[in-house]
Amino acid sequence: MILPPSCEKAILSRFLRAEAMAMWAVKAAQADTPTHALAFLKRHEEEERDHLKIFEGLTGEQAREKAVLPKLPRQWHALAVHLYGYEALGLEFARLLAGMRPDLAHILADEESHVGFFEIEVKRLLAAGQGPANGAREYARAWMRRIPKTLERYLRGDGLEPYQAELSERILAAIRGRFEAIGLLSGA
Repeated sequence: MILPPSCEKAILSRFLRAEAMAMWAVKAAQADTPTHALAFLKRHEEEERDHLKIFEGLTGEQAREKAVLPKLPRQWHALAVHLYGYEALGLEFARLLAGMRPDLAHILADEESHVGFFEIEVKRLLAAGQGPANGAREYARAWMRRIPKTLERYLRGDGLEPYQAELSERILAAIRGRFEAIGLLSGA
C-alpha cells in the first residue's frame, strides 16, 4: 500500500518514535542477552541511533530521552520473540516509508536485517523444542493479543484515520504470517 504524500510527515513521525523505542529496547535487552547475540544488539543499537538522527532531521522533532530503560522479558525465548515482533512491526512501517520515500530505502534494508537476525534466533529456540520452544510460542500468542492496541496508537491522528483500518489489517496480517511461517503460531 502506498500512502498519499499528505501522510509522509505522519509516517516519518511514527518512525521516529518507533526507532527511539527500538533503540531503548535493544539497549535494555543487552543485559539479558546470550553472548552470541550481544555483538548484533550493540550494532543494532548504533543503527537505530543513526536512524533516529535521520528522522529527527526530517521531522524537526526530537526523540524523547528515557530516564529508565524499558522493562523487557528476562528469559531469552520471550525476549527474542518480543524483539522479533517489534522489529517485524518496524519492517512494515519501513515498507510504507520506502514506498513514499525511495531515498530512505536503506532503512528498509536495515530493518530486514534486524528481522532476519531475530527470525533465526526464534527458529533456533523452536528447533530446540520443549521448554524454551513452548515458552516462545506462549509469549508469541500473548504478544499478538497486545499488538493491535499498540498499532491503533501508532496509526491514530495526523491524517492517517482514513487508512487506519486497512493499514492495521495489513500490518497485523504480515506479522501473523511471519509468526505462523516459522512455527510461533499455528493459524490461530
